[in-house]
Amino acid sequence: MFKLYGDRQSGNCYKVQLLMSHLDIDHEWVDIDILAGDTQTAAFRDKNRNGKIPLLELPSGGYLSESNAILDYLAHGTAYLPSEPLAMAQVLSWQFFEQYSHEPYIAVARFIARYLGLPEERRAEYEAKQAGGHKALAVMEETLATSPYLVGAGPTVADIALYAYTHVADEGGFSLAGYPAVQAWLARVAAHPRHVPMG
Repeated sequence: MFKLYGDRQSGNCYKVQLLMSHLDIDHEWVDIDILAGDTQTAAFRDKNRNGKIPLLELPSGGYLSESNAILDYLAHGTAYLPSEPLAMAQVLSWQFFEQYSHEPYIAVARFIARYLGLPEERRAEYEAKQAGGHKALAVMEETLATSPYLVGAGPTVADIALYAYTHVADEGGFSLAGYPAVQAWLARVAAHPRHVPMG
């Protein structure tokens, strides 16, 4: 059985949990407390030298880190990761977008506000994240205004990856009021029969 080490309020951990639910992959969940230093213990770093979650323990006993790598591993051979080269590349493009153009703004702003309580010494950083987050949401809005999902007619790991932090973007100060296509897409993803909420 797979074992997933994670924090239930982390979008990067949630995206893996969500895909595993969609694909009906049985697994054991292991709670990890980032703020308590759980990822920096010798025992955890033996499993992942980078000291980060999520971390997937394979039935073979090996480990796989980095959320989008885990998604692609689990989705291999399913409709969530297209085998056609261009469609696969488009999915990967959105995953890179999520890590470099979306998460550094929306997820970090949420972390400062939700996990740290928006301390005054990080308020300027929090406010500086807003423009980049809205730029990312605008890119998604433009695509989703003409397509039900980010790549093709059905959900892929691109949607799973970007749903995780977008659906809680308000917790980082990002109103979705100006993004009707994004809101409709969030509703479509949440309507999946095997959807599970964060937390």
